Amino acid sequence: MTIKDIARLSGCGVATVSRVLNQHPDVSEETRRKVLAVVEEYGFQPNNNAKHLKQQSGTGIIILVKGTQNMLFADLVERVQTLLQENNREAVVYYLDEDADEVGYALQLCRERKPMGILFLGGDVEMFGAEFYGISVPCVLLTNTAAELEFENLSSLTTDDGEAAAQVIAFLAKRGHRRIGVLGGNWACSQISYRRLKGCERTFARLGLPFDQDRQCEPCRYSMGEAYAATLRLLGRCPDLTAIFAMSDVMAMGTIRALRDLNKRVPEDISVVGFDGISMARYSVPRLTTVRQDTQRLAERGVDILLHNIERKNRPVHEVVPFQLIMGESVARLDGAV
Repeated sequence: MTIKDIARLSGCGVATVSRVLNQHPDVSEETRRKVLAVVEEYGFQPNNNAKHLKQQSGTGIIILVKGTQNMLFADLVERVQTLLQENNREAVVYYLDEDADEVGYALQLCRERKPMGILFLGGDVEMFGAEFYGISVPCVLLTNTAAELEFENLSSLTTDDGEAAAQVIAFLAKRGHRRIGVLGGNWACSQISYRRLKGCERTFARLGLPFDQDRQCEPCRYSMGEAYAATLRLLGRCPDLTAIFAMSDVMAMGTIRALRDLNKRVPEDISVVGFDGISMARYSVPRLTTVRQDTQRLAERGVDILLHNIERKNRPVHEVVPFQLIMGESVARLDGAV
């Protein structure tokens, strides 16, 4: 029996089974019980010798993904793995809950796996500031900036989230929308969502649009289900909204489904804009208007910087990757708009 067999019999993913077998904490008790029940029933015995050799090899690269339902990261992981394989580098991917302590987990993996380097996909800069000093291998943080932290072994690549969000609000205003809701994310000041919210606030003020954060904003996790429920709460408070800006495409999908169940048409009754530019956004009905992050550029530069820093111990690099506002079919032009 292999880990793949356990995954099939338990209904869990291979990565999840691996985390259970290695006693990692980021697994729900229900999932842990399902996996261990299969292990006990079939008498599975892990190959501890192989595990020990892998832990001591010190040749691999760890990809640490913050959030289990972020489709942007799914695209990034695929691109990063391909690039590492082309450079004859072995990579292991770990998935964490979006509220988990990714730096603490990375410290644990450094002790157990002894990697050559780490790619963080997403992360809370506050946690990096508090704990990263314990990590000595080269690291790159993708989709958030670590420039202000000034760690010698931590580089970062990000999109200008504030400017991208500002352009979304300006675009909606140009289409005649004045009552706009903002959906999703954690608004702690170290989070990506906070920068997007601040970009929205600046543009509301600049254009003289009404904005009451307590009424027009609704935080939620980056998932369709959470966004569905958050949309219902938001419209319960503000039934007169004509547009919603969701801080990820995944959340925008949940919003569109919620609106449909409320018998509201998109975009005829209410417009929706997402963020990320994942492939699914091109096939949604209606096709989603969204901010496209350049995942190819993020992946290529992230891998290139990490490998150069592993080989040559270069200075850290911090870059902002361009974005693009993609026009779909999910935004209506209101009467009187220019």
